[in-house]
Amino acid sequence: VQLQASGGGLVQAGGSLRLSCAASGRSFDRYNMAWFRQAPGKEREFVAGISRSGSRTTYTMSVKGRFAISRNNDRKTVSLQMNSLTPEDTAVYYCAADWVILSADVAETKSEYDYWGQGTQVTVSS
Repeated sequence: VQLQASGGGLVQAGGSLRLSCAASGRSFDRYNMAWFRQAPGKEREFVAGISRSGSRTTYTMSVKGRFAISRNNDRKTVSLQMNSLTPEDTAVYYCAADWVILSADVAETKSEYDYWGQGTQVTVSS
C-alpha cells in the first residue's frame, strides 16, 4: 500500500488542523493505521492509532482530548483532527500502516508498521 499525507501547515497556538492520509492499493481494511510525528532532533513518536474497522482508537497521553483519529475504509483514508494545538505539537507528521490479522491491538511501536507516508509538516507558532 502507498500512503500520501496532506493537510499540514502553519497555525497559531490554540488553532486546529486536519491531516489526511490517502492510501492506494488493495486491502486497506486489513491494516491498523496510525499517525506518528518527529520533531527536530527527536525520535519519531506515536501519536494516535486506529484499528482496521475503526472501532478502537488509542492516543499518546499528550494529545488525548485534543486530537481525534478516524478512518473511512470505503475512501481508503485516515484523518487526524488536531485541536488546541501548542508549539510542542510542531513536527513532521507521518501516517503509517500495519498489516494485522483480525482484531489485533493497535501497535504504538514504529517498527511494527510496514508502510509509511512521506510526512507533512505541522508548525505551531506561539
